[in-house]
Amino acid sequence: MSDAIRVVVGDELPAVVLTLTDDITGDAIDLSAVTTTVSLKFHLAGSTTTLSTISCSKVSGGSTGLVSFDFASGELDVDAGAYEGDILISYNGSIQTVFDTVRFRVRAAVT
Repeated sequence: MSDAIRVVVGDELPAVVLTLTDDITGDAIDLSAVTTTVSLKFHLAGSTTTLSTISCSKVSGGSTGLVSFDFASGELDVDAGAYEGDILISYNGSIQTVFDTVRFRVRAAVT
């Protein structure tokens, strides 16, 4: 994943849309099976402690590899700084973790 997604402490939006693709072929990963779910484990950059697990929604049924998520109330009540998200795809309980992390840069809110 390339650039960091920039968000502000305490916000619940924007909705983030990601395209999950095969590293080798570049093709979209088909997520359309009913039993396939996708989630993001949000954590401080360099840490292994999960701050929150965010469920992703499949966009257009999932066949295009598109997923979206937003931050529920309180999930961005964190200190300003660098954060990461690990994307986990569950194929009927068998887990695949996407190799690249999603990077976030969180800035303090203006008071």
